[in-house]
Amino acid sequence: MLLALWSVSTILPARAAPATATSDATANEPLPSAEARRLYTLGQLISRTLDGFSLNEQELEWVKSGIDDGVLGRSSKVDLAAEAEGLTTLQADRRAATLQREKSAGTAYLAAVARTPGVERLESGLIIESLQTGNGERPSALDHVSVHYEGRLIDGTLFESSRRRGTPATLPVRGVIPCWSQALQKMRVGSRSRIICPAELAYGERGSPPAVKPGATLVFDIELLAVVR
Repeated sequence: MLLALWSVSTILPARAAPATATSDATANEPLPSAEARRLYTLGQLISRTLDGFSLNEQELEWVKSGIDDGVLGRSSKVDLAAEAEGLTTLQADRRAATLQREKSAGTAYLAAVARTPGVERLESGLIIESLQTGNGERPSALDHVSVHYEGRLIDGTLFESSRRRGTPATLPVRGVIPCWSQALQKMRVGSRSRIICPAELAYGERGSPPAVKPGATLVFDIELLAVVR
């Protein structure tokens, strides 16, 4: 979600599937019916409510066991009311651990990139690298712009891309995340820049689930196609 009030479905693509021991053939096997596809969608949506827990495979099996017992009306193996507070604490602890990991990794990444010749680091902490020079007009905070872009995590994982969709995005300069707003106002139409966004100029400690974890530093490749008025 690049925009403060923009449609998530417009900006974020479907969540990438994690690597598992399941064969590609099984993973890509088509679902047998429209009802199966809708129920699979239900499972995907439920999975997104679990992002804050950072579950491993064994922990996921325990979650599945709880779902099975609940859906099938079996007796609960635990006192749900007694465990509720502990569940809240577990989520908070894991979120804090994720936030610290992302902040530490982001700080190291930003420091390394800042030493790269040819990059510009703004006072805000945003790092900009020019990839292509443009000679067109420069947008103001009040303008809308047409852009092609890709967004990646610092490990290189692609989490959103207008190029992959094949359609440029039209966005308000003052409605996007702060690092985008700052970068766009320094670019000219026809230019292309790589920007590295500290978490505080992107999605902060909230993140943007499921793709962007709390405290994540992000990398965007932005091509400014036009100013739209």
